Amino acid sequence: MDGWNVKIFGTNTGSFDKLAISLFHFQYQNNEIYRQYVDGIGKEISAVNTIEQIPFLPVRLFKTHPITTTRFEPAVIFESSGTTGMVNSRHYVKDTSLYEESFTQGFHRFYGNEEDWCIIGLLPSYLERENSSLVYMVEKLIVKSNNPQSGFYLHNLEVLNNTIATLEVAKQKTLLIGVTYALLDFAERFPQPLQYTIIMETGGMKGRRTEMIREEVHQQIMAAFQLQAVHSEYGMTELLSQAYSKGEGVFECPPWMKVLVRDEEDPGYISREGKGVINVIDLANLYSCAFIATDDVGIIAPNGSFEILGRLDGSDLRGCSLLTI
Repeated sequence: MDGWNVKIFGTNTGSFDKLAISLFHFQYQNNEIYRQYVDGIGKEISAVNTIEQIPFLPVRLFKTHPITTTRFEPAVIFESSGTTGMVNSRHYVKDTSLYEESFTQGFHRFYGNEEDWCIIGLLPSYLERENSSLVYMVEKLIVKSNNPQSGFYLHNLEVLNNTIATLEVAKQKTLLIGVTYALLDFAERFPQPLQYTIIMETGGMKGRRTEMIREEVHQQIMAAFQLQAVHSEYGMTELLSQAYSKGEGVFECPPWMKVLVRDEEDPGYISREGKGVINVIDLANLYSCAFIATDDVGIIAPNGSFEILGRLDGSDLRGCSLLTI
């Protein structure tokens, strides 16, 4: 797949579908687990002529099988977070430069150059474990920002408060990206008006707080910091690309990533808009699987933007039992 980095990140509306179908055939031929799944559901390969006809791999198979396209020694294995006793997803990454190009170009499209920002990570539960793809991304963005006050904060919210206050006085554009429960803790202890700081939540109470719907979380954060909006990131261990929301939970994808919806009762019925369970095509997942059937329920607008409404109630996606290894 020489030259595919250029193709992926040069993707536009006109080239996406053709690239996705080409990548589907490559992964069918070179990804043993994906091929077994596609064969197991009885999909005729020659019948795949549109992205809606591509089979999407259930995301939970990343917990039970190594999902790799071609054979390689992984540069890194990203692992999802989970409570004790849970089986975590593992994403075998052949080349970290592909991930770095994806999140760097994605950041540029939505927020501009990293060097214009002070980037602060409030991700305690992620920093407390190894192999988090989110920590990897934020750490690289912190370095790229080249701002001496960029960095991670673990539990010392008072120091974080002093840093934010200093940056506000300096009128420095700041991005505070944090796990939901930690942002709520910070909002409760140190409410203050913010003019030059964007707050981006990545989701997750991690068992530290009572679960809340997104609107409640954002309202609390906006009230504490007198903000008009809270930004959000939609990503997961199994993806090498991210979608971003600049408010009201409406996400947009970079050109090399697209979401579709499938019918909950008939997963083979896939649409580019409407309400259903979210499927993701991530062309940056060149050496894992680019076609992921998530457990997130959402709604896609005609322009391709989307909202996440919740998650499926723990029923296994059809097809997982079809694998023979």
